Amino acid sequence: MTDRASSLPGSLRRWQREAIEAYEAVDPQDFLVTATPGAGKTTFALMLAWRLKSARRVRSVIVVAPTDHLRTQWADAAKRFGLSLDPDLPNSAGPIRAGTDGYVTTYAQVAAKPHLHRRRTELAAPLVLIDEIHHAGDGLSWGEALYEAFEPARKRLALTGTPFRTNPDERIPFVNYEEESPDEVMSVADYHYGYRQALSDGVVRPVVFAAYSGQSRWINSAGEVLAAELGADNSKDVEEQAWRTALDPNGNWVRHVIAAIDDRVRHKRENGVPDAAGLILASDQESARAYAEITHEITGEKPALILSDDPKANKKIEAFHSSGQSLAVCVRMISEGVDIPRASVLGFLTSYRTPLFFAQAVGRVIRARGQHESATVFLPAVRPLLAHAAELESERNHVVRVRGGDDELDALERAHIERNEAGDAEFTALDAEAEFGHIVHGGQAFLPGAEAPPSVEDEDYLGLPGLLTPEQTAQLLATRDADLRRRTKGRGDVEDLEPIARSSWQDAAALRKEVNQLVAQWAARTSRPHAAVHVDLRKAVPGPPSSGASVEVLQERRDWLLAKVH
Repeated sequence: MTDRASSLPGSLRRWQREAIEAYEAVDPQDFLVTATPGAGKTTFALMLAWRLKSARRVRSVIVVAPTDHLRTQWADAAKRFGLSLDPDLPNSAGPIRAGTDGYVTTYAQVAAKPHLHRRRTELAAPLVLIDEIHHAGDGLSWGEALYEAFEPARKRLALTGTPFRTNPDERIPFVNYEEESPDEVMSVADYHYGYRQALSDGVVRPVVFAAYSGQSRWINSAGEVLAAELGADNSKDVEEQAWRTALDPNGNWVRHVIAAIDDRVRHKRENGVPDAAGLILASDQESARAYAEITHEITGEKPALILSDDPKANKKIEAFHSSGQSLAVCVRMISEGVDIPRASVLGFLTSYRTPLFFAQAVGRVIRARGQHESATVFLPAVRPLLAHAAELESERNHVVRVRGGDDELDALERAHIERNEAGDAEFTALDAEAEFGHIVHGGQAFLPGAEAPPSVEDEDYLGLPGLLTPEQTAQLLATRDADLRRRTKGRGDVEDLEPIARSSWQDAAALRKEVNQLVAQWAARTSRPHAAVHVDLRKAVPGPPSSGASVEVLQERRDWLLAKVH
């Protein structure tokens, strides 16, 4: 194995060799590999595919990927192994095209025409590589289509970045499970390679989580002004509203944290990593556009703006991969499988909180390129995210429970819209101030140490074990906080809000309640969801969500609805 592997471009990592040896020792029809994001699953899978095809154990290779962008990425990677995989074979075509070794498709394509892919499978005697197989649990139709299409395959290799649990009657095909309880089963990998192993091997970067607290102020649906500190011992409802307020682009929290992200990327570029880049994740497209404007204002450089509904999104990802841009602002597109090794800083400025999404997002910045690179993740100091950060090294088994044909993030996005617009959860964000709180390292929280911080030159070693203590790392981040606050002051300061008359808040609260009542009436009359009516309303009367709209906008929206209802 070693001689043949060494004849190809690059060299295999130890875990990749071990996984191939484990596979060849049993020669299975089905094999599941769980390897932490950034470990190199694609290289392992294509090396195995090359070996099986060279030995004539299979005649072709079919790859099933989650997204269209990853089709091209898989095809490009396959070229290094002498495999020609067609990334553009449509469902309207017949068999695998002559002159190719196979093709790359998506779960959605397979679900659209499973019988077509089954005929191709029967003719081609392939190895089927199923990338991020937990996506087969996104809908019953996807799992059923996967089984229908590839049940006749000679060999199947399934890949995932995280183990997963599911209900006994929602098992993903071609995966072995063990029962954890009468209501839950967990996937069993044939080979497992976790974050702690990858960190020890130098395969992934050490990651430091910088948690930012700060005061948030908002007005609830009763017109009361409330305030809370991120990271304090708040109720879930108060923490949720403080979190939403902090993420509001009109406040200072976002500006301060974006400045901290930019500061970290600039320092990396000035100290040995000239192409270092950062990713800023937003909850929705409106917030992403606002974050991009803030980033431009703070840095003087327009960031890449990558939105999930932009037809040019894949090209923008490819351009950012090799460009000199420092920052990209994204909604969902920069998640699993997207490979941008120069990105080592992440701003998790989103309300998404599932452990799977968090792990995949962090996975975008931990792929190692050298010994002295580390990753820094900036995030709100809220319990769900801090728990995920603390559990990263414990290799938590994530739960995939998405059904009905919609993926997990679509459901979250709908919930986010409905939560922002619904009358019961209505509130008006006033402002939030950001303040560095602590770091999460090795599953523990560390406050700035009492000892003197290390020199500025040492900052490039943030997160590298044995060079800086966790307390020193926290102190380094804390010492820059005052300077960042001066840079981000000047818009939406808390003091500027004090002169606003309380009566105007009460007027706005009354109007919002009236708007929501009219939305409910129109939704009932037209048999449409409330969220859909709110979308129509914002198209007719542009502006922010009703929770943050001015009295004038609310009056116009009320009048528009009255014309519909009466």
